[in-house]
Amino acid sequence: MEILHKRPTSKGPAEWFTGDVWFDVIYAATEPFRMRVNIVRFAPCSRTAWHRHAAGQTLHVTEGIGLVQSRGAEIVVMRPGDTVYTPPGEWHWHGAAPDHFMAHLAMWESTGDPGVPETEWGEQVTDEEYRAHPAIG
Repeated sequence: MEILHKRPTSKGPAEWFTGDVWFDVIYAATEPFRMRVNIVRFAPCSRTAWHRHAAGQTLHVTEGIGLVQSRGAEIVVMRPGDTVYTPPGEWHWHGAAPDHFMAHLAMWESTGDPGVPETEWGEQVTDEEYRAHPAIG
């Protein structure tokens, strides 16, 4: 058994996030293991940029109200206890609702291939895209 000491909280970089986002790395395995787990905290209206994961991603909402969308699909509201899976290669974004904070566990795996990035980041989600849900528009 090994007790893993908490790493410092990190501010989400502006290239990947709009608004105030903070994350704590819970677990980042080293090869041959590939699991990654972060807890990510979003201020109201904050969100990720469009991105995709080579091996998919699972989100589990722990508090607040969040939004998630796959490219070309409707925005989905997430609440505490909800778990959302995005398959490998699916472009998506996620973040907090306009009037609520939101925190989720983000879980994904590396591919094991150093030539294949775990996450590919795209453009920022525009305010128009973010507000496209009827309940928040």
